[in-house]
Amino acid sequence: MSLIFKIVPRAEWEAQSGEYLGSAHDRADGFLHFSTASQLPETLRLYYAGQDDLMLVAVEAGALGAALKWERSESRNEDFPHLYAPLSCDAMKWARPITRDAYGSFELPDLM
Repeated sequence: MSLIFKIVPRAEWEAQSGEYLGSAHDRADGFLHFSTASQLPETLRLYYAGQDDLMLVAVEAGALGAALKWERSESRNEDFPHLYAPLSCDAMKWARPITRDAYGSFELPDLM
Protein backbone atom coordinates (compact mmCIF):
# COMPACT_ATOMS: atom_id res chain seq x y z
CA MET A 1 0.00 0.00 0.00
CA SER A 2 1.40 3.38 -1.02
CA LEU A 3 0.06 6.24 1.06
CA ILE A 4 0.10 9.92 0.19
CA PHE A 5 -1.01 12.66 2.55
CA LYS A 6 -3.22 15.75 2.54
CA ILE A 7 -2.86 18.45 5.21
CA VAL A 8 -6.19 20.10 6.02
CA PRO A 9 -7.27 22.60 8.70
CA ARG A 10 -9.50 20.73 11.17
CA ALA A 11 -12.46 23.13 10.78
CA GLU A 12 -12.39 22.70 7.00
CA TRP A 13 -12.11 18.93 7.32
CA GLU A 14 -15.00 18.70 9.79
CA ALA A 15 -17.20 20.90 7.57
CA GLN A 16 -16.92 18.41 4.69
CA SER A 17 -19.32 15.58 4.06
CA GLY A 18 -18.75 13.00 1.38
CA GLU A 19 -16.10 13.80 -1.20
CA TYR A 20 -13.44 16.35 -0.29
CA LEU A 21 -13.24 19.08 -2.93
CA GLY A 22 -10.06 20.70 -1.64
CA SER A 23 -9.06 23.99 -0.09
CA ALA A 24 -9.45 27.36 -1.79
CA HIS A 25 -5.78 27.05 -2.81
CA ASP A 26 -6.41 23.59 -4.31
CA ARG A 27 -9.45 24.81 -6.24
CA ALA A 28 -7.54 27.84 -7.57
CA ASP A 29 -4.73 25.56 -8.80
CA GLY A 30 -7.17 23.06 -10.31
CA PHE A 31 -5.97 20.06 -8.29
CA LEU A 32 -5.60 18.79 -4.72
CA HIS A 33 -2.06 19.07 -3.34
CA PHE A 34 -0.62 15.99 -1.62
CA SER A 35 2.76 15.07 -0.15
CA THR A 36 4.62 11.84 0.39
CA ALA A 37 5.68 10.91 3.92
CA SER A 38 9.19 12.25 3.32
CA GLN A 39 7.84 15.55 1.95
CA LEU A 40 5.51 16.28 4.88
CA PRO A 41 7.95 18.02 7.27
CA GLU A 42 9.07 20.56 4.67
CA THR A 43 5.51 21.10 3.39
CA LEU A 44 4.40 21.87 6.94
CA ARG A 45 7.34 24.22 7.50
CA LEU A 46 6.84 26.13 4.24
CA TYR A 47 3.06 26.38 4.01
CA TYR A 48 1.57 25.82 7.46
CA ALA A 49 4.09 27.42 9.86
CA GLY A 50 1.60 29.79 11.50
CA GLN A 51 -1.32 27.38 11.59
CA ASP A 52 -2.59 25.12 14.33
CA ASP A 53 -5.34 22.54 14.57
CA LEU A 54 -4.40 20.70 11.39
CA MET A 55 -5.44 17.24 10.27
CA LEU A 56 -3.41 14.77 8.26
CA VAL A 57 -5.41 12.62 5.86
CA ALA A 58 -3.86 9.40 4.55
CA VAL A 59 -4.92 8.29 1.10
CA GLU A 60 -4.18 5.10 -0.83
CA ALA A 61 -2.49 6.42 -3.98
CA GLY A 62 -3.49 3.38 -6.04
CA ALA A 63 -7.17 4.00 -5.35
CA LEU A 64 -7.05 7.38 -7.11
CA GLY A 65 -6.49 6.00 -10.61
CA ALA A 66 -5.58 8.18 -13.57
CA ALA A 67 -6.69 11.38 -11.80
CA LEU A 68 -3.48 11.23 -9.71
CA LYS A 69 -0.52 12.84 -11.47
CA TRP A 70 3.06 13.13 -10.21
CA GLU A 71 4.27 16.58 -11.18
CA ARG A 72 7.52 18.45 -10.67
CA SER A 73 7.75 21.32 -8.23
CA GLU A 74 10.64 23.41 -9.49
CA SER A 75 10.87 25.32 -6.20
CA ARG A 76 11.48 22.09 -4.29
CA ASN A 77 13.04 20.06 -7.10
CA GLU A 78 10.77 17.09 -6.35
CA ASP A 79 7.77 15.34 -7.85
CA PHE A 80 4.54 15.78 -5.90
CA PRO A 81 1.23 13.91 -6.11
CA HIS A 82 -1.60 16.06 -7.47
CA LEU A 83 -5.19 14.85 -7.68
CA TYR A 84 -7.28 16.21 -10.55
CA ALA A 85 -10.60 15.07 -9.06
CA PRO A 86 -12.45 15.25 -5.76
CA LEU A 87 -11.05 12.99 -3.05
CA SER A 88 -13.47 10.11 -2.56
CA CYS A 89 -14.18 8.64 0.86
CA ASP A 90 -13.22 5.20 -0.48
CA ALA A 91 -9.59 6.26 -1.05
CA MET A 92 -9.17 7.74 2.44
CA LYS A 93 -7.55 5.44 4.99
CA TRP A 94 -7.55 7.67 8.07
CA ALA A 95 -7.49 11.26 9.34
CA ARG A 96 -5.45 12.16 12.44
CA PRO A 97 -4.51 15.42 14.15
CA ILE A 98 -1.09 17.00 13.65
CA THR A 99 0.13 18.21 17.04
CA ARG A 100 2.98 20.42 18.21
CA ASP A 101 5.69 19.60 20.72
CA ALA A 102 6.74 21.80 23.66
CA TYR A 103 8.96 23.84 21.31
CA GLY A 104 6.19 24.49 18.80
CA SER A 105 7.46 22.05 16.16
CA PHE A 106 4.95 19.92 14.28
CA GLU A 107 4.61 16.32 15.41
CA LEU A 108 3.17 13.98 12.80
CA PRO A 109 0.95 11.08 13.83
CA ASP A 110 2.02 7.51 13.13
CA LEU A 111 1.87 7.30 9.33
CA MET A 112 1.00 3.61 9.15
